[in-house]
Amino acid sequence: MIRSIQKRLSLGATMQNFINRLLSKLCFLIFFSFSEYFIHESKKYKLPPGASRFPLVGETLHFFLSGPEKFIHHRMKKYSDEVFATSLVGQNMAVICGAAGNKFLLCTANDFVSPWLPDSLLMFFNWVDSPGKSRKDVFSKIRGFHQAVIMRPEALKKYIPIMDSLTRQHLKTDWDPFQVVKVHPASRKITLALACKLVLGLEPEQTQRFSDSFTVSLQGLFSLPINLPGTTYNRALKEIEKLKQEFLNIILKRKKMVLENGEKAGSDILSRTLLDENAHLLSDLEIALYLVSLMMPSYESTSAAITFVLKYLAELPHIYDMVYKEQMEIAKSKDPEELLNWEDVKKMKYSWNVICEAMRLTPPAVGAFREAETDIHFAGVTIPKGWKVLWSPFTTNKNPKYFPEPENFDPTRFEGDEPTPCTFIPFSTGPRMCPGKEYSRFLILVYMHNVVRKYKLQKLIPDEKVLYHGGPYPASGLPMRLQPH
Repeated sequence: MIRSIQKRLSLGATMQNFINRLLSKLCFLIFFSFSEYFIHESKKYKLPPGASRFPLVGETLHFFLSGPEKFIHHRMKKYSDEVFATSLVGQNMAVICGAAGNKFLLCTANDFVSPWLPDSLLMFFNWVDSPGKSRKDVFSKIRGFHQAVIMRPEALKKYIPIMDSLTRQHLKTDWDPFQVVKVHPASRKITLALACKLVLGLEPEQTQRFSDSFTVSLQGLFSLPINLPGTTYNRALKEIEKLKQEFLNIILKRKKMVLENGEKAGSDILSRTLLDENAHLLSDLEIALYLVSLMMPSYESTSAAITFVLKYLAELPHIYDMVYKEQMEIAKSKDPEELLNWEDVKKMKYSWNVICEAMRLTPPAVGAFREAETDIHFAGVTIPKGWKVLWSPFTTNKNPKYFPEPENFDPTRFEGDEPTPCTFIPFSTGPRMCPGKEYSRFLILVYMHNVVRKYKLQKLIPDEKVLYHGGPYPASGLPMRLQPH
């Protein structure tokens, strides 16, 4: 009984502490909102047109409930098709729109903006917080290693047969025995297995323990950052702690292998990172963060891209037939057990156009955030220092000025001349373009090759709703009936 009372008192104290912290934060946000508003008024800024300047009120819920595409298009029409203001995730935010806006933000304004993430997404970066080390420093260092390791052409080419081998194995075990497959969970499973193989050197049977942790962590990344028992955010923090310990254990074991065996320790990204001459610049926690930051986008965005590519192939038989023809020509030029290589992937031109058109219609990511480090002047308005800036593909992807009949699925848009610069940028562009672009391209093409060779696909829910939780996902997982060739 005494323990029960103590437990209740402990929970009561925890709740009281949380309420006190919440009230303090609310008071601060109210004070900050009004202070910021009057400071801007006193400076006579011409702010971007848009919603309330009070971020505490915000439009975050509307953003996710209506969907980012509808939200952005409505405000572009109502306020401005160049830049508008909103309040998201507790922040005053400018959404820069159109090709000119994309070019300005992603290519021209890099000296005036820095990467930024909402509080809920910073839970990973808390691994490496320390005095004198800003998150900007961590972003910069992580990006440097992304570019140094991932962007090496010789490494990318070597990934292709590994991707092909694991995809064949995945279809054999997770597709062949079944008449119906849920495509979204299946695509997540293979992207995680491939990431674990290429990044950590682990075999598929060793990766299942990461699946739940990644899923729960991703749910927490886009939830309210309320750290109370039972909340999505609290569960995510616990799973992230598990991931951190798992990765630290793997790193310690791999360091020992590298010390003993050198180059023979492995060709995966972790081994190559530890062998890099600059590896000493990263702590074990920074390496762990670096590895997770490689794997998370694949698990979320690349799996979303695969899912919606297969969705459009199932909906559009004439597109499927063209992709099938191209992929069978490649398959017939090889022995049955011979794996795909760099030369094969280069031949998948029509297939890549189909993937691009699928990503135009359903972008695998909502966009990216920046923070204004100084007052930014654009399109006749001022984005004040400290405001956050959102770039999103939804401002251009269905603009008829750039893409005639934008609702039609037409892969020929990407034949010959490329679309107008800065209008189709699913991987961003400029100095901060996603370093995993080619990795994702190869993975989606290899997966498409193997699926269309084996099956025709039939959607079982014709009008399945698309939801957003960070990126897009089908509400019921996109169940498909498989029709083997």
